[in-house]
Parts: sequence; C-alpha cells; structure tokens
Amino acid sequence: MGGGIGVQLIEKLREAGINNEIVALGTNSAATERMMKAGANRGATGENAIKVSVRSADYILGPIGIVIPNSMLGEITPSMAEAILSADAKRIIVPLQQSHFFLAGCEYNPINKTIDLAVEAIKQFCH
Repeated sequence: MGGGIGVQLIEKLREAGINNEIVALGTNSAATERMMKAGANRGATGENAIKVSVRSADYILGPIGIVIPNSMLGEITPSMAEAILSADAKRIIVPLQQSHFFLAGCEYNPINKTIDLAVEAIKQFCH
C-alpha cells in the first residue's frame, strides 16, 4: 500500500550501518520505487517476484500484513503469504495494531519505536 513501512525500515537499516544487500519487494510499482529511493539495492514488484525472491532471502522484514492472506486491502494474496511463511528466511515482523485485529500480548508502541525494535533485531542477527 505504498511501501511506507518498507521505506522506514530501509532508511533505519541504512542509518544503523546495515550494508547488507536489501531487495525491495513491493506489491505495486509505487511501493517498490519508494523503497528503492530509500536505499534498497534492487527491487521487484508483484506476486511472482515476491514468491520467487523470498526463496533466497536470509531475512524478511515487513508489517504483519505480509503473512496474512488478503490483508493490506487485498494486496497480499494467499500464495504470497504462504511463500513468505514457507521461506527458509528468518522473518522479522512489525506488529502493527490495526482496527480489524489486535495482537494480544504485544506491547503497543508508536510505529517509529516498533521500527527501531525491528532494526535492532536485524542488527543482532546480522552480526
């Protein structure tokens, strides 16, 4: 839905000195383009690109909607969610509290704090 969370994650990863290759995978071209401008090394768009690319990923970072079929206003197809959940990659999920579901047991944090926590997690895994 525009890659907003992806943009913030990429910017924060780069600010934190994470120089690993980042592949921006967007459900639409606008999202991919925004993530590329934020500092991703490569980008791809669409269902098939996501399904193929996650197979070789070491880490998958994104909002919780990426693992919920038909979420993000239908942009996440069931096969995309399945590919992400089936990938061998370590998944770091940003637990956004949204109006249609609540994550019990997750402490509510402003989005900036939640993204900072995701970046800290990836820093620990990468080093």
